[in-house]
Amino acid sequence: MLSVLAAQCQIPLFQVSGTVRLLDEGATVPFISRYRKEATGGLDEVQIASIRDQLERLRTLEKRKQTILASIEEQGKLSPELRERIEACYESQILEDLYLPYKPKRRTRATVAREKGLEPLAARLMRQDGADPQQLAAPFVQGEVADRQEALAGAGDIMAEWISENERSRQTLRRLYAREGILTARVVKGKESEGAKYADYFDKVEPLSKLPAHRLLAMVRGEREGFLRLSVAPDETRALEQLNRIFVRGASPARSRVESAVRDAYKRLLGPSIESESLAAAKERADETSIRVFAENLRQLLLSSPLGSKRVLAIDPGFRTGCKVVCLDGQGNLLHNETIYPYPPQHRWAEAVATLSKLLQDYAIEAVAVGNGTAGRETEQLLRSMELPAGVELFSVSEDGASVYSASAVAREEFPDYDVTVRGAVSIGRRLIDPLAELVKIDPKSIGVGQYQHDVDQAKLKHALDDVVESCVNKVGVNLNTASKHLLMYVSGLGPVLAQNIVDYRAAHGAFTSRKQLLEVPRLGAKAFEQCAGFLRIPHAENPLDNSAVHPESYGVVERMARDLGVSLQTLLAQEAIRRRIDIRRYVTPQVGLPTLTDILAELAKPGRDPRSRIQAFSFADVHTLDDLREGMILPGIVTNLTAFGVFVDVGVKQDGLIHISQLADRYVADPADVVHLQQQVRVKVLSIDRVRGRIALSLRDIS
Repeated sequence: MLSVLAAQCQIPLFQVSGTVRLLDEGATVPFISRYRKEATGGLDEVQIASIRDQLERLRTLEKRKQTILASIEEQGKLSPELRERIEACYESQILEDLYLPYKPKRRTRATVAREKGLEPLAARLMRQDGADPQQLAAPFVQGEVADRQEALAGAGDIMAEWISENERSRQTLRRLYAREGILTARVVKGKESEGAKYADYFDKVEPLSKLPAHRLLAMVRGEREGFLRLSVAPDETRALEQLNRIFVRGASPARSRVESAVRDAYKRLLGPSIESESLAAAKERADETSIRVFAENLRQLLLSSPLGSKRVLAIDPGFRTGCKVVCLDGQGNLLHNETIYPYPPQHRWAEAVATLSKLLQDYAIEAVAVGNGTAGRETEQLLRSMELPAGVELFSVSEDGASVYSASAVAREEFPDYDVTVRGAVSIGRRLIDPLAELVKIDPKSIGVGQYQHDVDQAKLKHALDDVVESCVNKVGVNLNTASKHLLMYVSGLGPVLAQNIVDYRAAHGAFTSRKQLLEVPRLGAKAFEQCAGFLRIPHAENPLDNSAVHPESYGVVERMARDLGVSLQTLLAQEAIRRRIDIRRYVTPQVGLPTLTDILAELAKPGRDPRSRIQAFSFADVHTLDDLREGMILPGIVTNLTAFGVFVDVGVKQDGLIHISQLADRYVADPADVVHLQQQVRVKVLSIDRVRGRIALSLRDIS
């Protein structure tokens, strides 16, 4: 199986073998990619995850093989040749083709014909050996068979089923559908008005192989909601020609009977089966594309630049119900909350300004976060009209998912004595301080990135997004003494139970002073410690390596380096000139190779440093509604979402504009992520405004 896995992943066997061994020992993808480079030959997270997923698929396939072999053997039809073919098969589709003739099925027309004893007649007709079909049918006119026509019809049903279950015919038709299948979408009669949002697809005909993922997913949704009917088929003449080449031989008297069976098989059995397969395969490919885009967007969002440990005043804006204001310390703890009413119907503008000014001073606020939803731009204007203290920056923060968080069990647990409005404002402020730590508490499908996330395979989506969250959390590292259990649970080797145990231990014993203390946490054994320790940070620990990505298993190597140079660990970390004198080749052992030593040296240069860049302040232009926009305007904006067909940008008018992929650069762009990234600040040109449908077309091209 390992050689098959290596071939499928296109990774050398020794790397696959080492990775599989580690996975089977319970190691996580982040741990393997970061701390076991010698065993994997330096594979990255994507490659390791690919091996893991393919390994799971092959092991599932192996179980399916055993089920199939047992079923065929029980029927007494398992020949040595068939067993060998099944055991050597590593494609699920081909495996099911091999099993299809032996698969227990419902009562069919062919079943009825077999019960009438017509299978030998079907076999003679299929041989096309020159015998006359009428003469062949004569001996079978007996019992339940009334005449020769009934005999020949029954034999035709059997032949049609054989043709439809034939491995070669299925593969031939599969390839034809893949190359030349045409997808047709039609509106369901009487649903034209109700399904108007799918009007673009009411009479759509397009090659399935060229259909973009987002368009197919839209059509599938329209079909699921009862507005569209989808069908896929190649040219029928081409399909019958290819099948006839397989089954029709010479100018036998039985030729027309076999051709008729081929036609029946195609129209009644094989065509509908391959059509369903083709649609399912296209949907699966579209799912993979959509999930890949969603996962990459989520990665970029989670790794958005943090403000860092600063005191923040956060506002969840609103008109009639007022603006919810909270003050947070540098760790995101709630210090104060109240509501201001600067807008109609209350009109308490001066009072709101006075309140904000006092809070900014009383809590020594260093930054202000304003939610970008309803009344967001107006609240920004209010703050800009004030004289903010020197050094205080103003940030617009996405509210996507804040309401989901504020009503969640997580929020109730964190703030049992506060209502949803206060929790939402806290979430906005914490997103500014550390987006990753806050966003891990929210279902990724609720945070405003991705498309058609409710239309794709939900299990695959969850698996992919969980991988992204785990990857991001472990890439950044987690402060062991301040992290919530919701963040800790994504650390390599932990999970919900151990994360809660760490928080409970911290509450009972105070802050951790060393990584070794983790072994005192209930149920956190040596294996979990091995997996998690390198990703947990303890600022100001007695051992400075406890605040680095150096794994405890390598502390001895670093201590040897310091001893050999005659300096302390602190001096080694502080002075680059001393580190330059290290010859890492002297420290190579059977357990620790050059890849690990290279990583250690790189980490000593930046222990505990957050790999994310610091957030930059941003201001929208003086535009607030679609009516303020004009074609040709050059505006600042923030990238809010990436899709396969383009990029959405917030320019400050409550409706994101779209930069079509063709407008991203003065060259061909295959993937928008090659040009821009989520939360990037950009300057865009307004190409057109559709005020009826609320659409804005933007461009990154020709901007002076």
